[in-house]
Amino acid sequence: MPFDEARQPSPRGGGSGERAINLPSVILWLIGVNVAVHVVRTFLLSDDFDQRMVMEFGLVAAAYTGDAGAAGSDFLTLLVAPITYQFLHANWLHLGINMLTLAAFGAPVERMLGAGRFVAFYLCAGVFSGFVHVLFFYDTMDPVIGASGAISGLFGAVLILMQRVGRMPSLIPIAAVWIGLNVFFGLFGGAPGAGGEPVAWAAHIGGFVFGLFAVRWFIPRRTV
Repeated sequence: MPFDEARQPSPRGGGSGERAINLPSVILWLIGVNVAVHVVRTFLLSDDFDQRMVMEFGLVAAAYTGDAGAAGSDFLTLLVAPITYQFLHANWLHLGINMLTLAAFGAPVERMLGAGRFVAFYLCAGVFSGFVHVLFFYDTMDPVIGASGAISGLFGAVLILMQRVGRMPSLIPIAAVWIGLNVFFGLFGGAPGAGGEPVAWAAHIGGFVFGLFAVRWFIPRRTV
């Protein structure tokens, strides 16, 4: 995968012992769960029930800021929504783009952190990005869904990984361009996979900033 040199040597010098898709198991599981959730929503749920589920398990900013229209949100929903919203997607294109970027950015980060720390980092990036969205759009009743915030955290972590191995002297140019693109698509639309829906640009930036600064806390300490 991109930026990833942590290849495991093939047993006995051949390729027969390698998986066809050379991704860490935890990333394959995450992709599988996301795809399974979307399959169930698309083929097994009615449109009305699916919409109710999105409102219940998507991240509704107004539910956290005391907006009267969101008063029906119970404590359990408020507790789990910062996690569950990461596994809901607007359409197949939205899901596909997110899963491809999860595979691309997730593999090197997982090999740096290990499976358990990777899952913790990924989910924390998604939670942090969600609450950045709440901070900027505190009165909106529109639910935010998708793994983009968590994946933005992985992108930030990949830049730190590249810097650690000497491939990127400065993070500022790429970070500035990436943040600028998210603000542009958030204000003017047109982002791939959005399906005409507004882009949660604040969540993307929040996850990215989390990845840049917080990944250090998840890297295992080396012992001598």
